[in-house]
Amino acid sequence: MSNYHIKHLEEYYQVYRKSVREPEHFWEEIAEEHFLWRKKWDNVLSWDFTKPEVKWFEGAKLNITENCIDRHLATRGDKTAIIFEPNNPKEAAVHISYKALYHRVNKFANVLKSQGVKKGDRVCIYLPMIPELAVSVLACARIGAIHSVVFAGFSASALATRINDSDCKLVITSDGSYRGAKTIDLKGIVDDALNECENVSTVLVAKRINSNVKMKAGRDQWLQPLLDEASNQLKAEVMDAEDPLFILYTSGSTGTPKGMVHTTAGYMVYAAYTFKNVFQYREKDVYWCTADIGWITGHSYIIYGPLCNGATTIMFEGVPSYPDFGRFWEIIEKHKVNQFYTAPTAIRALAKEGVEHLEKHDLSSIKVLGTVGEPINEEAWHWYDDNVGKRKSPIVDTWWQTETGGIMITPIAYATPTKPTYATLPFIGIQPALMDEHGKEIKGNQVDGRLCIKYPWPSMARTIWGNHQRYKDTYFSAYKNKYFTGDGALRDEVGYYRITGRVDDVIIVSGHNLGTAPIEDAINEHPAVAESAIVGFPHDIKGNALYGYVTLKETGESRDQNNLRKEINQLITDQIGPIAKLDKIQFTNGLPKTRSGKIMRRILRKIASNESNNLGDISTLLNPECVQEIIDNVL
Repeated sequence: MSNYHIKHLEEYYQVYRKSVREPEHFWEEIAEEHFLWRKKWDNVLSWDFTKPEVKWFEGAKLNITENCIDRHLATRGDKTAIIFEPNNPKEAAVHISYKALYHRVNKFANVLKSQGVKKGDRVCIYLPMIPELAVSVLACARIGAIHSVVFAGFSASALATRINDSDCKLVITSDGSYRGAKTIDLKGIVDDALNECENVSTVLVAKRINSNVKMKAGRDQWLQPLLDEASNQLKAEVMDAEDPLFILYTSGSTGTPKGMVHTTAGYMVYAAYTFKNVFQYREKDVYWCTADIGWITGHSYIIYGPLCNGATTIMFEGVPSYPDFGRFWEIIEKHKVNQFYTAPTAIRALAKEGVEHLEKHDLSSIKVLGTVGEPINEEAWHWYDDNVGKRKSPIVDTWWQTETGGIMITPIAYATPTKPTYATLPFIGIQPALMDEHGKEIKGNQVDGRLCIKYPWPSMARTIWGNHQRYKDTYFSAYKNKYFTGDGALRDEVGYYRITGRVDDVIIVSGHNLGTAPIEDAINEHPAVAESAIVGFPHDIKGNALYGYVTLKETGESRDQNNLRKEINQLITDQIGPIAKLDKIQFTNGLPKTRSGKIMRRILRKIASNESNNLGDISTLLNPECVQEIIDNVL
């Protein structure tokens, strides 16, 4: 049993060694002891990265919702499964017990069946962070339909692309959503998208903002009346271990988004096991991940991982800045949150506002802090540690991807000594390798290279929906017999990993490979700087030169900008060396970001290279308006 809950470093090393020496035996033990199966597997693992083909727990039968809900009913029926915290703090939070969740999921699943949804059908979910989002995901899984959640901030054209790519027959949405002080017309966006989607026969609409929406006869139906009539009992569909559970789209660096396919059993085992250990979840804890369920973080660490462990998980509808920048801290105090998992972008935005909002709230319930989405810079790490964790709550800086399904490199809270900007050690069962540009593995410590994984893990994506060749080309063609993450990393003297950014964010300047993340870290340490992004642009002599986009803490910073530029370059020289100095520094009011907070360096690269007439679709950005301002002031 001890393998399921690792509590100190020595134990981590012991379990890790076992997991890489006898991977099949290790994962078999975890799967057997901690999950509910309708039928055991015939074979734990078969794999071939040249095809690439991976199968875990072959022949096993199960339903993931029985592991998330049914098996808790006897002992945790009255325990809160989900706390819904609305956008407006004046609206009461909703506590949904495991028993209530069971009934709600069954009702929703019966509604889907009544609309003709069968096992293997794709259902697109385009909802805000309201309970119906979690319930609809689980309802699809209960009947074996494949859910494709699209973040409810994407444009109509982005939504249409995703619906068509996986040929969804039904869409679940709401009349609209609240986001801070704004309301968003989600139903209108769906209507526009469906002008380009011929195969959607049904749209189910939840009421959230009670707006006056157009309902198309024969296609659109209000969800609530259907739920009211549906039975709250339903036997779960028996699924094969390798049946697809969901498709989740991740934007490719080129071309159409990639529909990553995650299957049932391996994903369940890995999401649950990582959740339990990384966050050191205990029975009475209240856990909060601030992500949206539209991203993989929300799938694995708001829904499936926590619920498989019988946890209490929070879903927050709003934004960190509404009604003011104290909102996160107020929620932590209100629900006595024990584990808090958020993005470096949010931490930097909150740090920029100072500590007065923080100091109004009691954060003493916090035991573990986490970060996800991008490497966290040193300044933000220390601010988070000092002010939110009060230097007593470890920060788990987790590295993973949509493609990996679960956390891959991370500290284990209270077991792994942390080090700012380092994701530290591979999680149990994960076998990383650093590769050089000639395809050779770089052994030893104090080295850097391209991050690959050399052995399958249970939650890895199995393919790209409808395009297995693209899956092979993207992830398995760069290095023989290895999964290539697309990221660079360095390994320090004790074997800790630090992610240095996308390999396409490695810029070769005068023959030197420069990762953008360390340069940005150096710039962000300047007291006047809020955030920065570095890209390369063509240079006659160096091949490439470095262009920096820098957002200052005080907009309209009154200081002499030329002096600021000198100070920034001096910081870079001091920390990395004169080779990393920036040729151009443009001060901006904001940087273009995806909805999940990633800076869109591709756009910045094109602007710096004078290719701003060819930026592609920027409608899905969080802040498309800042792009024009950057173009107008390009150096």
